[in-house]
Amino acid sequence: MSTQKKHGQFTSSWGFVLSAVGSAVGMANVWGFPSKMGSYGGGAFLVAYLFFILLFGTVGLSAEYAVGRRARTGTLGSYQMAWASRKKGLSKTGGILGWLPLAGSMCIAIGYAVIISYVLKAFFTSATGSLMSLDTQVWFDSFSLRDYSVIPFHIIVVVGTLLTLLLGAKSIEKSNKVMMPLFFLIFAVLAVRVAFLPGAAEGYRYMFTCRWEELLDPMVWIWAMGQAFFSLSITGSGMIVYGAYLQPEEDVVSLAKRTAFFDTIAALVAALVIIPACFAYGLDVGAGPSLLFVTLPRILQDIPLGWLFAIILYTAMVFAGVSSLQNMFEAVGESLLHRFPTLNRKLVLVILCTVCLGVGLHMEPIFKWGPWMDIVSIYIIPIGATLGALSWFWIMGREDLMDEVGRGAKKAPSPLWYNLGRYLYVPCAMILCAVALFLKVAF
Repeated sequence: MSTQKKHGQFTSSWGFVLSAVGSAVGMANVWGFPSKMGSYGGGAFLVAYLFFILLFGTVGLSAEYAVGRRARTGTLGSYQMAWASRKKGLSKTGGILGWLPLAGSMCIAIGYAVIISYVLKAFFTSATGSLMSLDTQVWFDSFSLRDYSVIPFHIIVVVGTLLTLLLGAKSIEKSNKVMMPLFFLIFAVLAVRVAFLPGAAEGYRYMFTCRWEELLDPMVWIWAMGQAFFSLSITGSGMIVYGAYLQPEEDVVSLAKRTAFFDTIAALVAALVIIPACFAYGLDVGAGPSLLFVTLPRILQDIPLGWLFAIILYTAMVFAGVSSLQNMFEAVGESLLHRFPTLNRKLVLVILCTVCLGVGLHMEPIFKWGPWMDIVSIYIIPIGATLGALSWFWIMGREDLMDEVGRGAKKAPSPLWYNLGRYLYVPCAMILCAVALFLKVAF
């Protein structure tokens, strides 16, 4: 109970869902989903993606919520609890293994802060109106290919995000109750505007027409599986800490389904902005980060009130980035407080700020940021996610997990839920890990 007293609890199920959605919604939704959908079959990719979202949201995500709530703490304590559930002597082993997914959260936060700094720079450039008259490729190269080029924005992003974590669950919930509704509203406005572009209809046809023969391509399923897995932030770390702040009467499966639903809506709304716009202008939808900083600004330069829509776009992106960064920092901060209880929360936040900026400021050019993120997403995150899946469904006692999943539910979970986790969800995690490691694929 000490963790709950120290960091508080979410006060409502919707506050929790909005915070969890905030963690899940980020760059994976805004450029990752449209890019992969555009590159791997459009409507066929969407069919495969929805299948995996349903599976991972119902089983994997709810398991991480349940594990965190049962342990009443985040990553390190949850792994200790899960392994001790098998045999008390294994608690130390679980605690050691938990450091890997926790390191993944910190490493991804360091790199993530850089790209949000780019977004914040784009916001300010839009707000001044200068973005509308720039050569977007030259402008993007001017800071993405130079050392120490976005330092002020970098500091604002890291310090500002950590300030929103001072009160634990309470401040996370309050900030996401503002940021997430605004994110959805802003992208809905952009989607409506894009609908009036000549040629946008071709983009909609590509998105929602399933060419069934494309489902025979195994890479469509692999990419859809990876996108669904990591879009929901099922990394064996981040979502556990939010579960630790859940009230005991909440139904974790229901909350996981709602999180998955709104995360999917966010991805689709982003795709409804980006894919039709790229089709309308004949641009490459699979352009990666440059999609946000070269392709979309180029489109916005050509439409009436483009400067206003640019401000709206980058405001939404800042919200999405900060809400995800909150979760990464909270996962690390809470575990450090659990492992070293003599520390206080403010000191831990100062340590995280120092580490994030101390490392991150040296990787502001994209040619340094890219390899860092590849290492994290190819090696650390997939292995950590697989360790989590194995720990919940093969190491942790079945009765303990089922008891916690059933707590707060109107009826106890069926054996099917557990079997889906053990024999389908865990193999999926292992397949993604193998693909990442052996094919050097960054999902």
